[in-house]
Amino acid sequence: MPKTRSPLLIDLALQGGGSHGAFTWGVLDRLLEESWLKIEAISGTSAGAMNAAVLADGFTRAGADGAREALEKFWRNVSEAAAMSPLKRGPLDVMLDRWTLDTSPAYIAMDVMTRLFSPYDMPFGGKNPLEEILAGSLDFERLARSSIKLFITATNVRTGRGRVFRNAEISPQVLMASACLPQMFQAVEIDGDGYWDGGFAGNPTMRPLIQECVSDDTILIGINPVERPGVPRSARDILNRLNEVSFNAVLLKELEMMALLRRGAALTEDAEAKHWGSMRIHLVRSDMLTDLGASSKLNAEWAFLTMLRDEGRRAGEAFLAGKGQELGKSSTLDIDQLLAGW
Repeated sequence: MPKTRSPLLIDLALQGGGSHGAFTWGVLDRLLEESWLKIEAISGTSAGAMNAAVLADGFTRAGADGAREALEKFWRNVSEAAAMSPLKRGPLDVMLDRWTLDTSPAYIAMDVMTRLFSPYDMPFGGKNPLEEILAGSLDFERLARSSIKLFITATNVRTGRGRVFRNAEISPQVLMASACLPQMFQAVEIDGDGYWDGGFAGNPTMRPLIQECVSDDTILIGINPVERPGVPRSARDILNRLNEVSFNAVLLKELEMMALLRRGAALTEDAEAKHWGSMRIHLVRSDMLTDLGASSKLNAEWAFLTMLRDEGRRAGEAFLAGKGQELGKSSTLDIDQLLAGW
């Protein structure tokens, strides 16, 4: 990478995935060190929505350094809040140096309970502890006037369709809705409708990045594996794979549409279709996330979160070193391969 580069306008697309969102924190931390990368907009879902809002608020307050500081403070607050939770690694997981909660008595009990009872059967209603953290961490009035456009997706339970919330609409309830897993939490009510996790409708949603932004480069930070070797056998692994397939489905469809429009861009005069077809897509991911068990998404130990952050920084560094020169020139993610099976 050259030491200096002309400024480049980019968009970010941030997937959700519980505490695995700390990997995204690490990638963002590395990208924010590059002053030539100018963030126009961020689309985020679930943990991606949290990262997006925290970054934008911190950036509006004090630039890139403010964004990096805000992200670290947010994840540290998450870890400190989780210190009081019974959801911790069991002795066997600790002894075997595994980050999963598979042998945690509290996790096993919760796993069984969520299969037998709904959050509406629970006396505490499945309250999400992140709500207080977000309310105390973010200035939502400042977020409303941020120069970084935010697109936060949540799924309308009544219609089954995604709703995208923009800066002025974002509140703790909107962020909670974007991260509302229906097995664990009651639907979040907004404007008279209940909302669930945005991953069911877009993880994350790409459309507003094309329709409402001028940037031609989108960096997708992936958490949920698209492919896994073999066939899951256990009930827990089957459910995890079902969630991954479901949460990736809409994103893959949007990328397929972009690939189709790219093929036909030269044949159309429609400006929006041309913009869809001209988008350059880049992916930052890590194979390590594929190897982590599903239960680790609920592990908020500081050592685990910082390990994920460090892996995110490493992945971000590898992306910049290997593919950074293609930013502003060509896609580094081959979305045409998505059409190979058609």
